[in-house]
Amino acid sequence: MSTESAPGTGPEQTKEMTVREAIRLALREELQNDPDVFLMGEDVGRFGGVFEVTGDLVDEFGEDRVRDTPISEAGFMGAAVGAAATGTRPVVEIMFADFIGVCSEQILNQMAKNRYMFGGKTEMPVTVRTTEGGGMGAASQHSGTLHTWFAHLPGVMAVAPGSPAGAKGLLKSAIRSNDPVIVFENKMMYEQRGEVPVDENFTIPLGTASVEREGEDVTVVATQRMVKESLDLAEELDGETDMEVIDLQSLYPLDTDTLVQSVKKTGRLVIADESPLSYGTHAEVATRVMENAFYSLDAPIQRVGVADVHIPFSPALEEEVLPSASDVEAAINRVV
Repeated sequence: MSTESAPGTGPEQTKEMTVREAIRLALREELQNDPDVFLMGEDVGRFGGVFEVTGDLVDEFGEDRVRDTPISEAGFMGAAVGAAATGTRPVVEIMFADFIGVCSEQILNQMAKNRYMFGGKTEMPVTVRTTEGGGMGAASQHSGTLHTWFAHLPGVMAVAPGSPAGAKGLLKSAIRSNDPVIVFENKMMYEQRGEVPVDENFTIPLGTASVEREGEDVTVVATQRMVKESLDLAEELDGETDMEVIDLQSLYPLDTDTLVQSVKKTGRLVIADESPLSYGTHAEVATRVMENAFYSLDAPIQRVGVADVHIPFSPALEEEVLPSASDVEAAINRVV
């Protein structure tokens, strides 16, 4: 995993925690380190967040810095843009990514374009946290995976952590960035556990992928929950197929070099991302590899994702639509 730490901090110490705890730790550290950082969103204060991510931060930092908002995404997203333009660092929670449509004007035409429109004279340090993905039986209006939309948008960076350490390191980098960053958290990962560096200076640079497992036979580039699904599959197939698993982490900027170097070694590529297959993250990763490592490919690139449909409410249909380790295995069998 690519990381940054302050010079002279010594050996990296870690603690096992959930994704939820890792995000809360990142928020707490940034609130402590920078008085200009504040949180805002629906139920982030006294309720502790709809997924209990912000927890008791309001008790520690007060209501001025952990602000409950009205149910008006357009209103508080616009307020965040104004606050960032005047010198603070808002961290905005959009409860579900599907709700971003309500405040798309503020994101698409204000947040993304402000620095450009003013010739670089303004900064726009807005961090937007939002949850996405299916698996909870929450029906289509609360289960979409929309990160491709915003990875496509000039002026905005987009990240999608695939581990507890990634959740902490990427969020801290996002908050410290002077440009807007949207952090897409898969809601089925909040209980996922892993080792997380406890150094308050630990960050993961935006625009870096992480090789989570080295292998020789096939490269699997995965995002969010599909990272663990792929790593578990790699253990099952150990001795039969040697999988290299890469956590993409950053959707834009995209770490082309790490992807290309891996495919030049393995000669095969499977892309596993819980988003619709057409015109998306899969296509961009495949294109970058085709442009830079075409003659290293020994088989056609394979994609694992969601069919171009909305996420059903029915548990059986939802399970059918969402990608899983078995889909990754089938894709590997097609290329190996």
